[in-house]
Amino acid sequence: MLRISDITYSIEGRPLFENASATIPTGHKVGLVGRNGAGKTTLFRLIKSELALEGGEISLPSRARIGGVAQEVPSSSTSLLDTVLAADTERAELLAEAETATDPARIAEVQTRLSDIDAWSAEGRASQILKGLGFDAEAQLRPCSDFSGGWRMRVALAGVLFAQPDLLLLDEPTNYLDLEGALWLESYLQKYPHTVLIISHDRGLLNRAVQGILHLDSKKLTYWTGPYDQFARQMAERRAVQAAEAKKQDARRAHLQSFVDRFKAKASKAVQAQSRVKMLEKMETITPPEEARKQVFTFPEPEELSPPIINMDGASVGYDGKPVLRRLSLRVDQDDRIALLGRNGEGKSTLSKMLAGKLPVIDGNVTRSSKLRIGYFAQHQVDELHVDETPLQHLQAMRPAEGQPRLRARLAGFGLGADQAETAVGRLSGGQKARLSLLLATLDAPHLLILDEPTNHLDMESREALTEALNGYSGAVILVSHDMHLLSLVADRLWLVKDGAVNPFDQDLEAYRKMLLSGDEPEKPKAAPKKKAVSREDTQAMKAEVRKCEERVGKLTDMREKLATKLANPELYERPAEAEVWQKKYAEVMEALDRAEDMWLRAQSKLEAAG
Repeated sequence: MLRISDITYSIEGRPLFENASATIPTGHKVGLVGRNGAGKTTLFRLIKSELALEGGEISLPSRARIGGVAQEVPSSSTSLLDTVLAADTERAELLAEAETATDPARIAEVQTRLSDIDAWSAEGRASQILKGLGFDAEAQLRPCSDFSGGWRMRVALAGVLFAQPDLLLLDEPTNYLDLEGALWLESYLQKYPHTVLIISHDRGLLNRAVQGILHLDSKKLTYWTGPYDQFARQMAERRAVQAAEAKKQDARRAHLQSFVDRFKAKASKAVQAQSRVKMLEKMETITPPEEARKQVFTFPEPEELSPPIINMDGASVGYDGKPVLRRLSLRVDQDDRIALLGRNGEGKSTLSKMLAGKLPVIDGNVTRSSKLRIGYFAQHQVDELHVDETPLQHLQAMRPAEGQPRLRARLAGFGLGADQAETAVGRLSGGQKARLSLLLATLDAPHLLILDEPTNHLDMESREALTEALNGYSGAVILVSHDMHLLSLVADRLWLVKDGAVNPFDQDLEAYRKMLLSGDEPEKPKAAPKKKAVSREDTQAMKAEVRKCEERVGKLTDMREKLATKLANPELYERPAEAEVWQKKYAEVMEALDRAEDMWLRAQSKLEAAG
């Protein structure tokens, strides 16, 4: 097991750990979470002995191998497959020795060990890992120099997965993966035979691939069993109780201090006043929990355009006259929320560029609203920011007529405060750079926002804020993302990009996830019988049912929050019988809320099916 005992460590005088302790059982998969800058990556470096502890100890079983993705694989003429095979250094050394060994006893030892580590199936295992991360059989035989840095990061990840260290340390591994690669990694980690510690802000990964959460907060480590959502609920309850206890103690302090202030000069009350002073001195301070940072994204609101804002009629698009996607006949309306699904290389980015007007069609027609404004965010744009300029200077270049107060307000609307506004982009965090790029993409209040992997480098709070902003945005949204949580909360339509075509995907994201993991192909849609036209009266009735369901869910949600507040009051548990009654009411409301949400979804599906 991994044992962290009373560790202390500081960077430039700022303490990151103070007597922090945790124990990770052997074979467990654990998510390491905490605010940006709390010290998660530093903890990895301490575990790998790349940094020296100031106090405490980190211990592992003797001869335990630690592995992590330190940096991308260098550009070289070595094939991807051979690069991954070389990552298992023991196998490579044994194979080399087998070629030169002459002592019969040593030859027997080498061959036995090669058999023990399953060396003869290594090529097949390495190939499967590369395939899962997006490299087909042909790509696996190409040299590393053929691939960009992001792709070579995938090769580096494949190498450490193939080597199967006893403790696998992964720092934001999905940042360089598409949805398909992220889902494959999630499935792979579930079956990984050794201990895994993973830093991630991917909620789906932390809910399905780990057995516990290691929380770094206030320079301490706390291990919680269960997936991320369970941890988040427990933390919210704990913070509510802690806040209530701190409030209760403040009232008690105020009462004691009031007595002291009133009677400290009165001889007849001097003893009682002194007694209360001692009580105040002995009272251990209960610190209220630190307020979670309120992260924001404030998208400017576009005016409404007549539908459709984009219409494709038999359009084909590609490069150098060679189509990648053919015969596209689709439309985009201003209230659409569309997620693009499809394996890497099928054409999701090509479609995004065509919709954004950055790639002309080869044939067919694409009609856009004459007043249409489009905002386009792709991860590479973060890398194209001017590193020696501040966010304020970036905005001034695009809005030279606007005064500084207005420009600063725009930055604040994307969570970039006064300090970040004047900081050179090269010194900003990855998340802050992503915020700036999103601000620049939405500066003109676009009617259509195309987002290609917008959550890379965003922490959990920022991802939730982005989800909230997108759901409140009055323009159309087209999303490409490996974040299943974001897609499930934002997208209400799915387009599958496959085999040179783009078609609506009629099932949900969970069905798509299962399809990818099982290796199945989506069934070809059968010719549907002609639907009977739905009358206007029936449509209005279905809309009314949806509204009624929404109202019921809203009321039950309010009831749940009120009951949760009551249950967070420590005084309630001094009366066990009463506490049990309220807990029962809370369970009943949660059950009713589940039923109400199910009715709402069914009513919404019925309305959508009616067109």
